[in-house]
Amino acid sequence: MAKKYLIETFGCQMNFHDSERMAGLLEQAGYESTEEDIEADVIVINTCSVREHAEEKLYTRLGELRVLAEETGRHPVVTVAGCVAQQEGDRLIKKTNGHIIDVVIGTQRQKMLPMLVERATHTSRAAIDISPWDDVSFPLGMARRGDPVKAYVTIVEGCNDHCAFCVVPHTRGHERMRARADILADVEEAAAAGRPEIQLLGQIVNHYQAPDDPRCDFAQLLAEVNDVPGVQRIRFASPHPRHTGRRLIEAIRDLPKVCKHLHLPVQSGSSRILAAMRRRHTREAYLDLVGQIREAIPDVTLSTDMIVGFPGETNDDFDQTLSLTEAVQYQSIFSFKYSVRPNTLASLRMADDVNADEKTRRIMTLQALQRRIQTRLHERRIGARVDVLVDSVNRRGTAEISGRTDGNTVVSLPAPTGEPDLSRWIGRTVTVIIRRAGPHGLWGEASTGALESAL
Repeated sequence: MAKKYLIETFGCQMNFHDSERMAGLLEQAGYESTEEDIEADVIVINTCSVREHAEEKLYTRLGELRVLAEETGRHPVVTVAGCVAQQEGDRLIKKTNGHIIDVVIGTQRQKMLPMLVERATHTSRAAIDISPWDDVSFPLGMARRGDPVKAYVTIVEGCNDHCAFCVVPHTRGHERMRARADILADVEEAAAAGRPEIQLLGQIVNHYQAPDDPRCDFAQLLAEVNDVPGVQRIRFASPHPRHTGRRLIEAIRDLPKVCKHLHLPVQSGSSRILAAMRRRHTREAYLDLVGQIREAIPDVTLSTDMIVGFPGETNDDFDQTLSLTEAVQYQSIFSFKYSVRPNTLASLRMADDVNADEKTRRIMTLQALQRRIQTRLHERRIGARVDVLVDSVNRRGTAEISGRTDGNTVVSLPAPTGEPDLSRWIGRTVTVIIRRAGPHGLWGEASTGALESAL
């Protein structure tokens, strides 16, 4: 009987794709996937350290696995991977008294996972490898993609920017570009396997410059992915405002498969705080860029990241974040309360001087404003016809299918009456007339003949 593995993922899209890669490596080594921890011979926890809460989830989960081992007598090879593994290294073993973790593997050493698991299986000592590795290649077709619609494709690893709040340069290493030829082969393989949406990933994705073709920048890469047969939609995350120039704006405008949605992290509406964050753009420059984007692509939707309570942030600074949010009219916001991250410039040089209650007040105020903005934007869509790429089904209660528009808005609609197999709608594009709106999504009905034509 084949041994089984379970991978649990915390964090961003890149972590999710890293887990897909590790799954492929374990399956090549003879393991089979399971969703039950009690069945698993290997359990991989792929961690995130961007926010303090993500680290807490790791230690909570390790405690659960320890109890499970005590109750069942089964002792799977417990592996900690990802950013916390890279950040903590052998300190993880000390923090857990050496009782539960068997393997610690860093963000740049994933290809070593089967060997480290094998080593831990036959020894009583934890296997640890967090050493740097500049090789960003990965065997074509090895990743076990977990999303039936979307294929993640990494194009940039690491980051050189060292924003004051960010742990990524420490946990992911310096910036390394993946070869253009490898990226396109990955895209072609995913499209041929029936995944219509490609999402290109990088810490600063739009800083891409092909190491194997000096003429290929990020805008050119988008054009080449746009030409791959079978690709219907292209998204990317996350760009940096200072690398969002005219060529990229025109590529988003002109390439038909590139979604008219741009995630453009600003982090704060105050130029003073942006300077303290080392973001290398000002409020004024950011708003000017937004104006250029909206002029070139009038139907574009924008989203962003915001941090409240960064060291030194005053009420006036926070009011500037609110006013920028109102001015831009984001389709969505990922908002966070600042937390001290080890090895960041802010943790070494700045006092965390905004108290917890004030951070909570600020984030609740920002989120309430954003809910009002999203509700207004969504209500304007009532009566519109939109194309929805279906990515999920809901069989509970009233059967629904749902997906996203080109602008990344979630739309739900009733499933076809009497449909015995809702899963066959996954990956189909349906034209929907919007009938109702809420702060987090839209509801509609398929236009006449749209469901039939989608099959």
